[in-house]
Amino acid sequence: MTPPISLSSKIHGIGVAAPHEAAEYFAARLRCESDSSDVWHDLDNRIGNIVVIDPRGREAHAAERVPGAVSLPHAEIDAGSTAGLDRGAVLVVYGWYPGCNAGTKAALKLSRLGFQVKEIIGGIEYWKREGLPVESTTTR
Repeated sequence: MTPPISLSSKIHGIGVAAPHEAAEYFAARLRCESDSSDVWHDLDNRIGNIVVIDPRGREAHAAERVPGAVSLPHAEIDAGSTAGLDRGAVLVVYGWYPGCNAGTKAALKLSRLGFQVKEIIGGIEYWKREGLPVESTTTR
C-alpha cells in the first residue's frame, strides 16, 4: 500500500500545459531569443541581415563587445536614435549576464518602434563562456 502524499506537488499544483500550448510557448521564446553560438554562426558566415546592438553603457561597449556591435544604450533608444537602423534587419541585443535586463529593455523599446528583435540569452558573459571573440576599443 502506498502511503498518502502529505505535500502538494510543486510540479502538478498549478497544472501542466497541454502539448499544443507548450509548443506555442517554446516557439514564441525561440522567435524572441537566440543563443550566442547561433548568433555567431550567422555573423561569421554572413547569413541573414543581422545588426547586433549593445544596449549597455558606452564605456562597457568600448571595453568589450560582440564583434561589430553598435553601441546604443537602452536609455537612449527612441525614434530619433534608431532612425539610421536598417528596418529590414533583425536586431540582436544583449546585456551583461543572465541577471542583467539591459537587453530585454532594449528589445522591448526596439520592438515597440517596429523593429524585429532577438535577445542573446546569457548576455556577453555567456558569449565569452562559449569562447566566442570580442572586440575592444580601449587599451588595458
